[in-house]
Amino acid sequence: MKYWTAASLALACFLAFSGTASAQNRPEAREVIEKIDQLYRAQSSYALMEMEIVNPNWERTLRLEAWSSGTEKTMIRILAPAKERGTGTLRIGNEMWNYLPKVDKTIRIPPSMMMSSWMGSDFTNDDLVKEFTFAEDYTFRYGEVEAPEENRLYIECTPKQGRPIVWERVLLVVDSRSLLPVTEKFYDEEGKLMRTMSFREVKSFGDRRIPSVMELVPHDEKGKTVIRYLEAEFDIDIPDGTFTTRNLRTFRG
Repeated sequence: MKYWTAASLALACFLAFSGTASAQNRPEAREVIEKIDQLYRAQSSYALMEMEIVNPNWERTLRLEAWSSGTEKTMIRILAPAKERGTGTLRIGNEMWNYLPKVDKTIRIPPSMMMSSWMGSDFTNDDLVKEFTFAEDYTFRYGEVEAPEENRLYIECTPKQGRPIVWERVLLVVDSRSLLPVTEKFYDEEGKLMRTMSFREVKSFGDRRIPSVMELVPHDEKGKTVIRYLEAEFDIDIPDGTFTTRNLRTFRG
């Protein structure tokens, strides 16, 4: 028979109570998910960014500007390098277009291409324009992991049935104090970790604090893509004509 000392019994009770309290005090998973979905968007937003693409054969850096309206509209424009200046991407609802200034053509991107690479980076078209959201397109719950870190929340996200999402599940790791994302881990149907997105260097842009650096590392090849926010504004007035294919073809920078 195993005997418990008064001290060990008290410690066991304290740990059990602490674990229960922690679970009870954490926010609803939906609250965390919705905050992450809106983190870089709000009701509307503008951002100036750099995208660094690194792979074994070459490296390059793009300078971008982007506008968004809710989760339905996104416009992205390349400012540099000069040879790609003016290239743009527009999404309205489920439709997406790319504008190529060299040939002066606007090309509609079919849904089957949403998971294709954007401008040779490790980010897909969907990553950049956020066609899917965790709150609307996934089911989610708090999960358990081996060796959990202190001050972390772990949320398991599974695509809803019928959604054309390639990931079998996504594990969100969130700072429990700020409710800001730390990592997003993407798994395939065999449970293999395919890529990890890390968030760091939290900065204030106006009255909003966000991780200013996102690093995406694929696990089946060497390389990475890093996005750095240089400027950002949220809940701003954006002209009605911003999210149009006509504006996509017009570069005034």
